[in-house]
Amino acid sequence: MSSRKSSTEWWRGGVIYQIYPRSFMDSNNDGIGDLPGIAQKLEHVAALGADAIWISPFFKSPMKDFGYDVSDYKDVDPVFGTLKDFKTVLDRAHTLGLKVIIDQVWSHTSDQHAWFAESRRSKDNARHDWYVWADPKPDGTAPNNWLSYFGGPAWTWDSRRCQYYLHHFLKEQPTLNLWNSDVRAAIKDTAAFWLDMGVDGFRLDVAHGYLYTPGIPDNPARSPNDPLPTDMSMSNPMTWQRRIHSMNVPENLDWIAELRAFVNKWPQRCLLGEVGGDDSEREAVVYTQTGKRLHLAYSFGLVGSAMTEKDIRGTVSRVQELIGDGWMCWAISNHDFKRVASRLNGSAPRADKALFATILGLCLRGSYCLYQGEELGLPQAELTYEELQDPYDKVLYPEHTGRDGCRTPMPWQANAPQAGFSGAVRTWLPVSPLHVPLSVDAQMADKESMLNKVRTFLAWRKNTPALQVGDFAWIDTSGPVVGFRRFCEGKSIACFFNPSDREESFPAAIVKTKTMNDQSRHGIQDGALVRLGPFGYAFFEEVGSS
Repeated sequence: MSSRKSSTEWWRGGVIYQIYPRSFMDSNNDGIGDLPGIAQKLEHVAALGADAIWISPFFKSPMKDFGYDVSDYKDVDPVFGTLKDFKTVLDRAHTLGLKVIIDQVWSHTSDQHAWFAESRRSKDNARHDWYVWADPKPDGTAPNNWLSYFGGPAWTWDSRRCQYYLHHFLKEQPTLNLWNSDVRAAIKDTAAFWLDMGVDGFRLDVAHGYLYTPGIPDNPARSPNDPLPTDMSMSNPMTWQRRIHSMNVPENLDWIAELRAFVNKWPQRCLLGEVGGDDSEREAVVYTQTGKRLHLAYSFGLVGSAMTEKDIRGTVSRVQELIGDGWMCWAISNHDFKRVASRLNGSAPRADKALFATILGLCLRGSYCLYQGEELGLPQAELTYEELQDPYDKVLYPEHTGRDGCRTPMPWQANAPQAGFSGAVRTWLPVSPLHVPLSVDAQMADKESMLNKVRTFLAWRKNTPALQVGDFAWIDTSGPVVGFRRFCEGKSIACFFNPSDREESFPAAIVKTKTMNDQSRHGIQDGALVRLGPFGYAFFEEVGSS
């Protein structure tokens, strides 16, 4: 394997920094982050060592699901700015050497989109079948048993057409009918609009949910022996079904391949897919495996877990067994799940847990998505029910409060109002008191801070081809320490992680050099053993191992 990344595959082994625009930086003091705010703070991302940014939706939207309900794919919602503001972000990012990936929500629209307004008028208008419509059962109930991610049936009655329409999320998010070639053409037209503007790729929301089984048969119940899905809270009734007809149908891959062929017309662009479902790791691998589908995809095995030894070994092993020529994009958190510092078990300091999880994710074979604030080790914000904005958190309260608590404003300055995020008296979600002392300026002034450790590690990783593009092999540590080797062109990095709240050890003889790299943390060489403290990790640079 080559030790250098191809310039045409800039995404391979890269670090993609996810920006949730409502909460990144507010430039006009209305309490909501915006595109000019992003432009102001891109130097932070570049200095961190990221290769690209992924910006969550900023398109026109009624904001029922905070931008994931799009009413116009080709315009910016005024709360975030204008198309000119986005072009400023794009140009500024490129000047700083950052690629720009934008979210595209192509499985559904807002019910305020002009397409849906026309589709619901009648059964015979020009867009009558641009969405998934179905007649009721003879007794007037929903067409089948499919459930919504947001709780309850995935069908809502429409009195204009006297039919039900499908929605995998809120009733205000009707599902597009991507079996329809006209809808596919409209989606490609949207893609071309942004590609021509100069974006470097798309993150595809719910890439596993574009198509469904024609005839809309019921989903079967999940048997006691079926593994539980990782892409949703266990309090969600959807976990009781095997979603074999409502998503991840085989023909979905044909549409992904069609999209890839279209995007390939623009050189050096990439498609990053969010791939969930009953077996998230398997599906993510399949969606990238042939090289004719997505360039890379991420799954949910680590994003929503406590990252125990079992979680890490099980998730990574499932990927490694199937990946072939595909490419994963690892993540340990995002805008949909509780922050990792608050998910890991044990009494160790939250900063140790957060740093452990981030460094582990950055060492796995693949690219990496770093969610804003994770470089600071932010814990989950604690919100009251009255402070919640997210419809999903509200429906599943109190068992699931994971989305708003990870979406609170980014803390930039410890001694500034609203931690430097905004000059507004009140922000859309409150700034967490837990986050203020962890602000960017406070951590920049502390050489031992998590932010500076992540920056130092990313600089090392960027100059270590084995960690960027190298192959992967497990190391048997004969114990709970997770060990693996990343290697290419005769050089290897032996990586060891202790995912527990107690000291663990492994035999020093299993590494080919006894010199521990200075990127290691809480590691001690003690004769025949290497000891790792709680949530510690160690690296050994080897030669001639591959």
